[in-house]
Amino acid sequence: MIINFPNIINQDGQAHYYGIIVNAEQKHKYFNELLNKIEWTNEKLVMFGKEITTKRKVAFYADSMIQYTYSNKTKKGLTWTPLLMEIKQLVSYNTGCDYNACLLNLYHDGNEGMGWHSDDEKEIIPNSSIASLSLGADRKFALKHKLSKETHSILLENGSLLEMLGSFQKHWLHSMPKSKKIIEPRINLTFRQMIS
Repeated sequence: MIINFPNIINQDGQAHYYGIIVNAEQKHKYFNELLNKIEWTNEKLVMFGKEITTKRKVAFYADSMIQYTYSNKTKKGLTWTPLLMEIKQLVSYNTGCDYNACLLNLYHDGNEGMGWHSDDEKEIIPNSSIASLSLGADRKFALKHKLSKETHSILLENGSLLEMLGSFQKHWLHSMPKSKKIIEPRINLTFRQMIS
C-alpha cells in the first residue's frame, strides 16, 4: 500500500508523516511487549572526549552479520523477535520498502531527548528510507536545514509513522527536544536499510 503523503519539508530530501498506522489494541500490545522483552541497554556515548552513559536506553536488531557504528561504538544486530518482525512487516506495507535493521530507543519521560544529528553513518545505504514508528507518549520532532537553518517541527503521535528518505540525511538535522511536561515513556523504532 503506497500512498503519497505530503512531504513536510520543501527542499533537499523527503520527510513523509503517515499519521497513526497502529490501532489501539496493537499500540498497547506492542508497547508493553517491547518494554518488557527487548534487550535494552543504556547508551554509552563519547562527548567532548569523555564517555557518558545516557538515561535513554537502546537496542539494535538486524539481519545476520549486520553491525552499526555510531558515536564511536559498534553494535552487532540482535536476532529479530517475532514481534519486531510483525512490526517491520507493518512498516514495510505502509512505505513500500524492505528493511534489514532496526534501532530502538526508550525514553522514560520528557527529561530524555535527542540532540541535533543526522542518520548518515557509513553502514546505512545512501538516500535510503529510514522509517520511524512511535509508541507511547506523543513527542515533538524537530528538523533543521544544515545550510539555510530553516526549521520545521511535527508532533509524533502514539502509533504514528514518519519516513525520511532521499537526500534528507545529507541536508537536514533532526532532534527530539526535552520537555518536563511529558511524564510518560516513549519507544521509537527506526527501521533502516543497511549495507549487508
